[in-house]
Formats: sequence, C-alpha cells, structure tokens
Amino acid sequence: MSGVAIVTDSNSGITQEEAKRLGIFVLPMPFYIDGELFYEDISLTQEKFYERLTQDADISTSQPSPGDVLDIWEKALEEYDEVVHIPMSSGLSSSCATAQMLAQDMDGKVYVVDNQRISVTMRQSVLDAIALAEKGMNAKEIHDILMREKLEASIYITVDTLKYLKKGGRVTPAAAAIGSVLNLKPVLTIQGEKLDSFSKSRGWKSAKKTMLDAMEKDLTERFAGQEMYLQVAYTCSAEEAEEWKAEVENRFPEYEVHMDPLSLSVACHIGHGARAIACSRKVPELS
Repeated sequence: MSGVAIVTDSNSGITQEEAKRLGIFVLPMPFYIDGELFYEDISLTQEKFYERLTQDADISTSQPSPGDVLDIWEKALEEYDEVVHIPMSSGLSSSCATAQMLAQDMDGKVYVVDNQRISVTMRQSVLDAIALAEKGMNAKEIHDILMREKLEASIYITVDTLKYLKKGGRVTPAAAAIGSVLNLKPVLTIQGEKLDSFSKSRGWKSAKKTMLDAMEKDLTERFAGQEMYLQVAYTCSAEEAEEWKAEVENRFPEYEVHMDPLSLSVACHIGHGARAIACSRKVPELS
C-alpha cells in the first residue's frame, strides 16, 4: 500500500469507466427526479436525464451523503496511504464543505481541494492531480498546488432557452418572455465560485462570437505567456457539439481541444442546447 489516491465526483465529467482506466475514484452525484433518487452515471444516464428534463420533470440536485463520501475514502485507503479529494466548486454545492468537515476526522490522510471548478476545468484538475502523484508528490503537496491553481481557469456558456434560468430564479418571468421574443442568448461565465451573467447576444451566431472573443481576450491578456489547455462542453446534440468544437478549433488552431458533455448539475440550471468554451492553465510543475 503506497501513494496517493485521487477522488473526485461525477461533476468532473469523468465516467465510472474512465475512472477505472485512470486508476481513480469517482463519487456519483445524486439527483431527485419527481421524488425518485438517481445517481449520475450509475442509474442516471445523460440520455435519461435530458429525456426527463424535456418532459418537465421536477429535477433537483443533491450532495453525496456523508456515508457515501466516507465509503469511497475508506475504499481508496485500502490501496493507498493518502487521498486527495476534488469535489465541485464550493460556490455551486455544499458538498465541498461537507467533505472538508469529514476530512477533519481522517487523521490527516484526506486532503480536500476547494477547487472552485466544475466540468471540463475540474476534469483537468483531476488529470493534473494524477500527474503530480505520478511524479511522487504527497497529498499535501498536490492539494497546495491545486489550491494555488484553482482560479487559473475560465468558462463561458451560452444557453439555448431562458426557461431553466427563469425556473431557477436567475431571470424574471418578464425578462425571459422579452428575451424569447428577441431571441436573446445569455452568455454566462464561471470565473471562480459560481455561475454569473456575462452578456446578452441576439441569436446563436452573435453569442458564439461573444464567447470566442472573450476566450481570445483571456488567452492573450489574462493568461498571456502561459501554457493553457482549451476545452469545449455542451448540453446540445452530439452533431451540434462537433460543429461547435470545429468552430473553436478554427479560431484557435494552435490548441488541441478537449470536449465533454457539461455536468448534469450545470445542465439542471441551463437546460438542453447549451455550448461552452473553457480554458485552464497548465500547472508549471508539469510543464
């Protein structure tokens, strides 16, 4: 028994199958659909989620139970000396705070990263943690590097419908009605803790240009001179997602672009049809 186990949750976009290939542990996020409990990538597939969403089912997110968190840590500690746990952003869920509280009783064997990331940027943090562990770093060293890097990332998201933002209270019914008539596409951003408004655009063409321009500004100004990863994410169809990825690759030909579906925890609030672009800084220790 040796080394550091990497634990994350399904908000990273890492499936149970991929977790086995990577040699990590993924905690499935719980969802309630019309009062029935489901677990992402266990009893709830992407297809089933969107089918129920379009049927106007009552869908709510939840956090993993303390028992489930402890169980996955104990399983990891059967094989490893220490655990680095990377949950979704503390600004989007209380699951991070719960994990931090539980870790206090783990005799210093579990380090929880308040990563303030989700989806593709969170996934990159997990890959970074794996690479740092392979370099022989201990759990505290990995934790400290990820905490230093947590805000070195950026996400922009455009939604197809205002329906779910209205449902979640992020826009008023009147604003949603006007936005639908004018074909307004809100561009949202995650620059740390939570999902915030960035701008509004008329139609998809304008919205996508807004996102691409914002990302170019980040890459050339905020992250000037830095080595970066570039990612796209989506809640639209696979065909639309591939078209979006091609647009990003055309705008940024010097980057290899990774693509994943957006986390279902985000999809609950924005609905089907969204596109996103994201970047995260390459950890200097791994360059």
